[in-house]
Amino acid sequence: MLDGRWRQAVDRSTEPVGRALVRLHLTADVLTAVGLVMSAVTAVVVASGHLVWGIVLLFPTGLPDLFDGPVAKVSGTASVRGAFFDSVADRVSDALILGGITWYLVVRHHGAAALLPFAILAVTQLISYQRAKAELLGLSAKGGLMERAERFIVLGVCFVAGAVSAAAFVPALWGYLALVSLTAAGRFARVWQEAEGPVRPERPARLARLRRVEHPRRARRAVTAWRESTAFRPLRPSEPLAARWRAWRDAEATARAARQQRRASGRIRQSSGRHSRRSDY
Repeated sequence: MLDGRWRQAVDRSTEPVGRALVRLHLTADVLTAVGLVMSAVTAVVVASGHLVWGIVLLFPTGLPDLFDGPVAKVSGTASVRGAFFDSVADRVSDALILGGITWYLVVRHHGAAALLPFAILAVTQLISYQRAKAELLGLSAKGGLMERAERFIVLGVCFVAGAVSAAAFVPALWGYLALVSLTAAGRFARVWQEAEGPVRPERPARLARLRRVEHPRRARRAVTAWRESTAFRPLRPSEPLAARWRAWRDAEATARAARQQRRASGRIRQSSGRHSRRSDY
């Protein structure tokens, strides 16, 4: 929700901090690693039963995740590898903190309550997977009630409830589970409505093979042709996805028939050439 509605405002407010961190020679990968270490420290503190300190440590645990993006943009070091590292670190951080909560519940709340963090972890991983898979298919699954920033806030509220009264900690976690479940269901419904047609064709595997061989010019021409095809161009609001898929399929069939015809004509020319050479001798 915060990412969708106030993303630009957050970027404007965090950009000066990102510039200051770049002047201190801090990189985005270092900030991501610091956040991962702080999540492990928070998990240990929560597992030992110090929920008040867990509230305090949630703040420095979430700050690196807030500023690693601005640092990467300001320094010009944004890359696919950095985005992959940040995404994996976020998933590991969630698992560590919820693992610390599980340890706390096992020690102080015997019974099925210890399984509650596992359910929360499963649903939060599902939320992240929905967004990743939707973006891979050319769809959008951003937004929702409980994105990562909101999950940190609600988790802090759960820690506050547990610090005030130990009996209120488990009901607060049940509320946390309900909120993330609503977010996962909402994202599924939103992507389901948006995906009213076949899967968008992905980049042909032949282009990836061309990049690995000694034909860079052929690879560039193939990539340019694919980007200019109907499979790549943005979808117009008035154009259904199914119609674009049929156009791409017909174009591929026509190109395939043309290639087969060229191969057949090439074989005929080769055979005629061999026969002519034999007659010359």
